[in-house]
Amino acid sequence: MIVKFSKYQGAGNDFILIDNREGKYDSLTISQIQFLCDRKFGIGADGLIKINHHSNYDFEADYYNADGSKSFCGNGGRCAIAFCSDLGMDVSSTIFLGYDGEHKGNKINNSIHLGMKDVSEILKTDNDFIINTGSPHYIRFISDVKNFNIYNFGREIRYSNPFKEVGINVNAVEELAQNNIYVRTYERGVENETLACGTGVTACAMAYVHAKKQIGKSEIRVKVEGGELAVHFNFDGTNFSDVWLIGPGTFVFEGSINV
Repeated sequence: MIVKFSKYQGAGNDFILIDNREGKYDSLTISQIQFLCDRKFGIGADGLIKINHHSNYDFEADYYNADGSKSFCGNGGRCAIAFCSDLGMDVSSTIFLGYDGEHKGNKINNSIHLGMKDVSEILKTDNDFIINTGSPHYIRFISDVKNFNIYNFGREIRYSNPFKEVGINVNAVEELAQNNIYVRTYERGVENETLACGTGVTACAMAYVHAKKQIGKSEIRVKVEGGELAVHFNFDGTNFSDVWLIGPGTFVFEGSINV
């Protein structure tokens, strides 16, 4: 089967995008997805997204991690919006279906805005946080993120007894200035550090505001290894609502490959 694809990246978080609105790639197998995402033998990506037709939404973003497992991906969702815009779809105010349900989004100039799920449940273990923003995230605040071994720490937490069966994403966070944080993320499904993680920076921004008891609207700037993202939301002391993940969604290249 010849697969036509486009490659996109959002702050270094890279994805294979496939136009599957006519169902041409419905038969794509998990092993084929793993091959396509392989950086040595395939195209190479953190994940793959099939854009499917959906009768009740503008489209469905059918997301797969590099290992073939499924989840919601924030940067993937933003790149899906950028891809659909390039396909000629109107994404000025789009509503699409993701793995965790309905999402809103839009493209303003070169910035992709993605509506994320409201969050009301935050778990604390000692001084660490666990927050699910469409994918589960473990969060630890440290003093020197740049020199931190996120790979070893991430694997230690991800494969520990509470999480090894289902898996969890692991984040290290440092406050750089007021409402400005630095995040590095070990992603399950990729089983390595990625240059950015949309659901991760969203969870870390929430943990930051929760820890500071910062009530009301917040705009958190987030430095990641692949660039910079922003997270906007409202926090009433318990619930996070009107959550938006904002950043670039950039076309890299397109082509075709035989699988």
